[in-house]
Amino acid sequence: MLFTSYEFLGFLAVLLLLYYLVPKRFQWQLLLAASYLFYFLTGPSNLIYILAATVTTYLAGWQIARIGERQSAYLKEHKAELDKEAKKAYKAGMKHKQWLCLLFCLLFNIGVLAVVKYTNFVIGNVNAVFQAVGSGSRMDFLDIALPMGISFFTFQAMGYLIDVYRGVVPAERNPFKLALFVSFFPQLVQGPISRFGDLAVSLFEQHRFDGRTVSFGLQRVLWGFFKKLVIADRMLVGVNAIVRNPESYSGAYVFLGMLFYALELYADFTGGIDITIGVAETLGIRVTENFIRPYFSKSIKEYWRRWHITMGTWFTDYIFYPISVCKPMLKFSRFSRAHFGEQIGKRMPVYLSSFAVWFATGIWHGASWNFIVWGLANWVVIMVSQEFEPLYERFHNRFAVRGKMSFRLFQVVRTVLLMSALRTFDCYRDVPLTFRMFGSIFTEFNWHVLWDGSLLGLGLSLTDFAILLCGALVLIAVSLWQRSGSVREKLAAKPYPLRFAVWYGLFLVTLLMGAYGVGYDASQFIYNQF
Repeated sequence: MLFTSYEFLGFLAVLLLLYYLVPKRFQWQLLLAASYLFYFLTGPSNLIYILAATVTTYLAGWQIARIGERQSAYLKEHKAELDKEAKKAYKAGMKHKQWLCLLFCLLFNIGVLAVVKYTNFVIGNVNAVFQAVGSGSRMDFLDIALPMGISFFTFQAMGYLIDVYRGVVPAERNPFKLALFVSFFPQLVQGPISRFGDLAVSLFEQHRFDGRTVSFGLQRVLWGFFKKLVIADRMLVGVNAIVRNPESYSGAYVFLGMLFYALELYADFTGGIDITIGVAETLGIRVTENFIRPYFSKSIKEYWRRWHITMGTWFTDYIFYPISVCKPMLKFSRFSRAHFGEQIGKRMPVYLSSFAVWFATGIWHGASWNFIVWGLANWVVIMVSQEFEPLYERFHNRFAVRGKMSFRLFQVVRTVLLMSALRTFDCYRDVPLTFRMFGSIFTEFNWHVLWDGSLLGLGLSLTDFAILLCGALVLIAVSLWQRSGSVREKLAAKPYPLRFAVWYGLFLVTLLMGAYGVGYDASQFIYNQF
């Protein structure tokens, strides 16, 4: 069920009506039923995966909590009998049992994710090896349907379990409440990846109908529809024309395509997140923001602090930090300092931990070498930029450009171009082709296509280009206005005629210029199958 479909709008309307009519103590149960109905409508077999993730996570969390309670009771009962070393040994033994529960659940759920998402990727690489060595052997690809949002609900469930193990949050004793946390339907499509301690607060609260809250939520939904239907799906036509015909569209087309894709990806992903946050807000539920004006970043490092924030913090908290402080890494750090010097030695664990994070980030985005190379390319750029920071500092001290508007604009443009260039790995079918097409920007001098009318052969009319230009300017203007606070709050303080004109105008633009309707092949959100 697409967020932008008529079915979803009907589904949401009925849910909102029932949500505020039922007794408030039953609201979260209604949300659970609605979430499972939503997921059922995407494919009945998909329920098996989300049920398996929920049940195993609940049982593991319950067992970890039970072991902790037994430990506390035992230590309290035998307080006088146990010396310090005995207590330490007992705690270590119980911690090991908790670790085994955590490990089993992690291996099971990550294993399921790996099987459904990466099996055919592995088979393809095995077949490539067979072909390279001249073997006639070949493995058949498996017909495995990828459940919607499996990466998101798996990571959300595993984040909860790790937090229980760490003692950050208590284990949820009600299995149905945990089921709602894992399956909360607005987040199933493309996140955000919420933490239990953040989402549960408002997810299980009783909510009274508040016109302002519902209105703000619907405004956020409308803004998401505008991004998706007016900008992203229109821009997708041009992107597909370029990347699906590499023999016909090279040189300047590739440069234009990477900019097109940057706009399409941003409008698609952030539009979906706007809808997610808006739908949750209409229900009185607060969902974590996932984007903070990433294309205004002055460096790639800053960009990744602003783009898909919940994914970045998940990888940082659950991969980077555990790896960087584990015993083998600490031993390696001491070894590196002894053999390579203090400066290099203390950075080696950071390099390796970051490598693991970016490899995981790449493979998480897709079962393809393109995504792995894309992830590692980000790692290289970030690590190199960190090493050059002393040089940057000397540059700033010498030329005093820090804080100047012209230099900030240069940094923003540089970041946009660099990230857009790296995103070309998202577009083409394999790594060699990606490098070849990107290289054609600098070897084929066909820039005349930008003004000789050739762009009209991409399936976009002059009207389409005008709409996209105006849409991009609107995105920039809204982003600039957001820097000083919520746009919706600012508009709410304006006179009613102005508010009506803005929101009704946005509605009409989306209605009249959006890509949808009879005969339209609706595109799913980019991150739907993650």
